[in-house]
Amino acid sequence: ASAQLAFRTEVSVPDCSGRNCHTEIEEIVGESPAIRMLKSHILKAAQSESTVLIQGESGTGKELVARAIQAASTRRDKPFVTISCANIPESLFESELFGYEAGAFTGALKSGKRGKLEMAEGGTLFLDEISEMPMNMQAKLLNVLQDYRFERVGGTNTVRVNARIISASNADMNQRIAENRFRADLFYRLNVINIEMLPLRERMEDMPELLSAFLAKFNQRLNSHVASFS
Repeated sequence: ASAQLAFRTEVSVPDCSGRNCHTEIEEIVGESPAIRMLKSHILKAAQSESTVLIQGESGTGKELVARAIQAASTRRDKPFVTISCANIPESLFESELFGYEAGAFTGALKSGKRGKLEMAEGGTLFLDEISEMPMNMQAKLLNVLQDYRFERVGGTNTVRVNARIISASNADMNQRIAENRFRADLFYRLNVINIEMLPLRERMEDMPELLSAFLAKFNQRLNSHVASFS
């Protein structure tokens, strides 16, 4: 299975902002030391407003962890917006992230368009594969992290933003920096809280519980009654 984490049950989130933050979230399956530590990191990150960088191989469940952080936080009822930095053409990246005003360029909607950052207001913007973000956009994202405001493409009005940034990478960020493909100053801004994801092959003790969880999931989805695996 491409997803190596499954979710279930309920977790009590520690008190935050002076009120009870008991929240329904799906607990990550597994009892290995790595998973127990991951759960602890998720709950601690949920109590903070700092940026989070989740690092790990493809398929380790980085977006699931980002969603779990939001679900356990005071932002849980606000939008969770995702951008895959590897799948957006460089020429469209700025308008995708910041939006644009009416008539900003040929083909632009007459009404203009909100960008993903604006859509995430009050919630979380998840920047997947952050290592693939174009260099010119890295400088603009850095300005947002410093000032919490931006301008739409073709616009002059400042838009203030209150969105938490969680990013993820399956690449070696230090190598990207050494190759001058990623800004060190942006990396430090994004990496205030770091979460490392281990691949399943390094926590095989979680396999029985994962098999059980996926068996129940697909029995229900396919209306099947498979009892076990060979």
